[in-house]
Amino acid sequence: MKKLLLLLLLSTISPVIFAQSVDLRRKIQVTGSAETEITPDIIYFSISLKEYLNGKNKVSISTLEQQLQKAINTAGIPKADFTINNISSYNYIPEKKKNADFLASKQYRLKLHDLNKINQILDAVDDKGIESTGIDGYDYSGIEQLKNELKLKALKAAQAKATFLLSGIGEKLGGAIDIQEINNEPMQQPVFRPMMMKAASAEATEPDIDFKKIKLNYQVQAVFEIVK
Repeated sequence: MKKLLLLLLLSTISPVIFAQSVDLRRKIQVTGSAETEITPDIIYFSISLKEYLNGKNKVSISTLEQQLQKAINTAGIPKADFTINNISSYNYIPEKKKNADFLASKQYRLKLHDLNKINQILDAVDDKGIESTGIDGYDYSGIEQLKNELKLKALKAAQAKATFLLSGIGEKLGGAIDIQEINNEPMQQPVFRPMMMKAASAEATEPDIDFKKIKLNYQVQAVFEIVK
């Protein structure tokens, strides 16, 4: 008998609890977006140096590296922004012992804020020792702040859209019920023409780079309450 009464009690309470959990608010769901275009202000530039024979004498990688280091210091680039990009170059000593004709090479990475300094740096290094140069990557120093600004603009755009739609049917917009970011990132890759390899016979030292602005786009999906 007690079990029967308990079952009857539960069957009476369950619909009440279910009814209380259902969200009966009138809602509108919209999507807002915001975008902007920026030009990278940080460029990662790669330089590859390689030993070469000058007659019977070999111009060593250490000599070329000293020239590059001096040029970088003269250009005012911090030491932290100049790194070795290819650790395989450290095999130079054992390889040299095995093969006297071995020509060592090293790759370096520069973090630059001004591409015009490339001319100054490359002009100070022996042309014959420069194997190749090129763009290794890019970045934007204010990217995090820009992301937050775009997210907020996208949310406000969603709110404005919902307000406009509801005003057309005589309804009013209430507070936000749910907000979700959608389809955000990645940044569009900037377009550039890669630099040609600078061989011993190369005459031009001007970087052949044509950067275009990159686009950031953020979208936000929001659910708002419709109020009387």
